[in-house]
Amino acid sequence: MRVLLLTTAHTYRAEAFRSAAQKLGIEIVTAIDLPDALAAPRGTLTLDFRDTHAAALKIVATAQEFLLDAILSVDDSASLIAAEASKALGLPHNSPHAAEAARDKFVMRTLLKIGGVRVPYFQLYNTTVDVAALAQQVHYPCVVKPLALNGSRGVIRADDPAQFSEAVQRIARLLTSLDPSPDPKPFLVEDFIPGFEVALEGLLDHGELKVLALFDKPDPLDGPFFEETIYVTPSRLPQNAQDAIAQCTADSARALGLAEGPVHAELRINAEGPWLVEMAGRSIGGLCSQTLRFAQSSAVSLEELILRQAVGMDIASFAREEQAGGVMMIPIPEAGLLRGVSGIEEAKAVTGIEDVQITAKLNYPLVPLPEGDSYLGFIFARGRTFQQVEAALRTAHNQLRFDVTPLIPLTMINVQ
Repeated sequence: MRVLLLTTAHTYRAEAFRSAAQKLGIEIVTAIDLPDALAAPRGTLTLDFRDTHAAALKIVATAQEFLLDAILSVDDSASLIAAEASKALGLPHNSPHAAEAARDKFVMRTLLKIGGVRVPYFQLYNTTVDVAALAQQVHYPCVVKPLALNGSRGVIRADDPAQFSEAVQRIARLLTSLDPSPDPKPFLVEDFIPGFEVALEGLLDHGELKVLALFDKPDPLDGPFFEETIYVTPSRLPQNAQDAIAQCTADSARALGLAEGPVHAELRINAEGPWLVEMAGRSIGGLCSQTLRFAQSSAVSLEELILRQAVGMDIASFAREEQAGGVMMIPIPEAGLLRGVSGIEEAKAVTGIEDVQITAKLNYPLVPLPEGDSYLGFIFARGRTFQQVEAALRTAHNQLRFDVTPLIPLTMINVQ
């Protein structure tokens, strides 16, 4: 069996899929987001992810040379390409419309509302709007967010007109840095949803949701930025609350048209019940999937489940291991150059800690949220209870020390 894996040069996820494929005897062909003119590893297909239609056509043409059993996108950047190419080749897939809905926050909110899913009040604007006038009209507290960025990037809470104006200007600068064209940049404004957050990891099979894990997020995510830190599973919520979260996720997938493959849903919970914040037609990001193991032997990874489903292999069990597990996405403390990290061995020595992986590169700039799009690294823990796992993650994080040199702003120098 052969699977085409769509990925980028900077992804964390590709190696986990390759390891799972090797275990299952599945051949992986990699397609990477690189122009043809740039060198790519031998046997790698180069695609321009910005041109969805051309990339899909190139995959279809390549598939004439060797049979593909499935096409998987590692993250959101190529989910629409995977959907279009799979549709053309007759492979199991989500519709292109559903793939687009899971990437565009305005389309997502619109379809959720039509589908009867609980959503906050929301409106679409762009950067040509009169920000001062708009600041007097929106409801507070509100959240301002770009339409297509991931990992809370560019997401800012505002509690009054001054904060709102600053948030819109900050997002406008971020979007312009990513796309310098003079075109107006769209953004979404929605009411802030009070409550606490959870994340659900699942697999869709012909529209039926299989819940793989429900993560609690014990740190409050109330703004002004929404940097995620700790995920712990199993959830401490009562079963009726977990059932309501699963139902909301299934209803949301149905409203968006998602029917096949992995989904990662972020939800906020309050007295009214669960509210879907975002749903992605992919698995959990970063290295976080390492905290999930399945079957009684705990030897089955999330990537193995995804690959098994994609190529039609039997899945003996969707049940997660009995132990509690958790991950901390190590937040960036400040902007600057990362010069060094100490305390890693001390952190690894904490009871319950399985691994500490620093993924940020030394002597490279660190950019915190809301402009940044990465973490310093990841801490993984296991234990008998979620309380033990959470405590281990916090203790290990306290052992780490980061040497960050602030960036010196460049100034203009007049030369006589």
